Amino acid sequence: MKIVRVALQISLLTALSMFGNWVSGLTHLPIPGSIVGLILLFALLQLRMVKLQWVEVGGNWLISNMLLFFVPSALGIIQYGSLVKTEGLQLVLVIGMSTAAVMITTGLFAEKFTQWKRKGEKQRALTD
Repeated sequence: MKIVRVALQISLLTALSMFGNWVSGLTHLPIPGSIVGLILLFALLQLRMVKLQWVEVGGNWLISNMLLFFVPSALGIIQYGSLVKTEGLQLVLVIGMSTAAVMITTGLFAEKFTQWKRKGEKQRALTD
C-alpha cells in the first residue's frame, strides 16, 4: 500500500512540475518550469489547498533517491574525457564555487524561513 501512496504522491509532484513547465513556456518566464511548479506547490501548501501529508512521503522518497538523478551527468563526463583533461581545473572551480553559492543561499534561506515560521508560531500562540 505504501508503494501506491508513494507513486500517487510522486505523480502529484510530477503533475505540478509539468504544469509549471507549461506555465513557464506559455508566459515565456525566465524561470524554469520546475521552479514555477515548486512555487505553486508552496502556495498550495500555504493556502492549505494541498496537505503536507499528500506529498510528504513521495517527496522524501525522491530526496532519498536523488543521487540516481545524477548518474546521467556522471556518465556524460566519461564522454567528454578530453575536455576534462584540458579544462578540468576550471570545471572543478566553477562546480565548486556554484555548489558553495547554492549551499550558502539555501542555508541562509532556510535560516530566515525557520525564523519567520517561529515568529508566526509565537504570534499565533499569543493570539490563542
